[in-house]
Amino acid sequence: MDLDHQARRIATAIRDAGGRALAVGGFVRDRLLNRASKDLDIEVFGIPQDALLPLLRSLGRVEAVGQAFSVYKLGDIDVALPRRESKTGRGHKGFTVEGDPTMSFDEAARRRDFTINAIGWDPLTDEYLDPFNGRRDLDLRVLRVVDPQTFSDDSLRVLRALQFAARFELTIDPDTARLCSTIALDDLPAERIWGEFEKLMLQAQRPSIGFALGRELGVIHQLLPEMEALYDCPQDAEWHPEGDVWIHTLMVIDKARELNGDLDRARLATVMLGAVCHDLGKPATTAEIDGRIKSPNHEAMGVEPAIKILDRLNVNTLDGFDARAQVLGLVAEHLRPIAFWKTKDTVRDGAFRRLAQKVDLELLARFARADCTGRTGTFDCSGIDWFIERARSLGVEHRPPAPILLGRHLIELGVAPGPGMGEILRAVYELQLDGAVTSLDEAIERVKERT
Repeated sequence: MDLDHQARRIATAIRDAGGRALAVGGFVRDRLLNRASKDLDIEVFGIPQDALLPLLRSLGRVEAVGQAFSVYKLGDIDVALPRRESKTGRGHKGFTVEGDPTMSFDEAARRRDFTINAIGWDPLTDEYLDPFNGRRDLDLRVLRVVDPQTFSDDSLRVLRALQFAARFELTIDPDTARLCSTIALDDLPAERIWGEFEKLMLQAQRPSIGFALGRELGVIHQLLPEMEALYDCPQDAEWHPEGDVWIHTLMVIDKARELNGDLDRARLATVMLGAVCHDLGKPATTAEIDGRIKSPNHEAMGVEPAIKILDRLNVNTLDGFDARAQVLGLVAEHLRPIAFWKTKDTVRDGAFRRLAQKVDLELLARFARADCTGRTGTFDCSGIDWFIERARSLGVEHRPPAPILLGRHLIELGVAPGPGMGEILRAVYELQLDGAVTSLDEAIERVKERT
């Protein structure tokens, strides 16, 4: 059932019990923007906590996800009493939270971060409750704090500002920007930081808006200091007429998002992180050589700062996919598709097979396209098509070839387990990568030649 219907169903039951249910938060914001929403949050006024749980159970299966905070999950819908929060310590857990069904909506909405998220909607009357003028700010496309006195109690709100500004293409209110720039972010755990950056990179159509705002608010300085060196780092105007490495990186970030919306979460996040990190090696390698600005070996030099960013965000595997290894592969090899194309008459199949050991060639081609088009001017990116077509023809677009020769084959030939077996397997696999071994019979012949 659609969420509007679900909201009315819950609101009717709450009304019949003497209370009032209002949809709140992102669902209401998205509804006003005519955007589809996956989540529905309901606040229940006028129903005591001990009466709320049995009432919800009459509507379906209920799970208490925040018993102390009076939060329940009815199916996929979060239902809660309005609550007040008191700051008792640093960090996102440093709060005392108390549900209170007697609170007014104005008082309950005051604890929210931005005005666009502090609007209520009555599913039964279609009335919007908007004590902090969030609808006006939505119309003006402005991001503004609700309560400057309590906003800084949760430093995560600064990162939420970045992803909201990008996702909804909002301009931050100057007073809100000044407040955000004063808030330290050193109390945030890695998973909370990554959660907001993931929303920024995957849900915004132009994530560069959030990264640019992050520079303005000091978020880059605090959380991604490796990117600061990109500011004002020069590039050869022939290949990068758009300007410095920071500008290019933001353009690549947007292109990576634009071109790869068909990828699943883990692979899209990988490409986006590759876009963020791909040129981190340029500041250390950029120099004027023979009258031209060049950055030799910047791909390899970018790996170490990329590791630091991935460590800080605690990015390893995503949904079982080794995102960390693939991001580092994209950084280290991002120029390879064009380099292979420039030598297409001489580059061997073995080079593709060996490159597939380091990075998913499909993702590499996708990223290379974003890198090629993420700049001003017109450049020939057709070599990337040639690259991925050749990788597919070899069957190595996602992984290197599986070894033909295995340990059990060597045991059958009388080779004893140990270091010598490993050396034989590696040597024959190298021949396989070069195309000199294409069958098990050929592999066994090579073994016999060695033993």
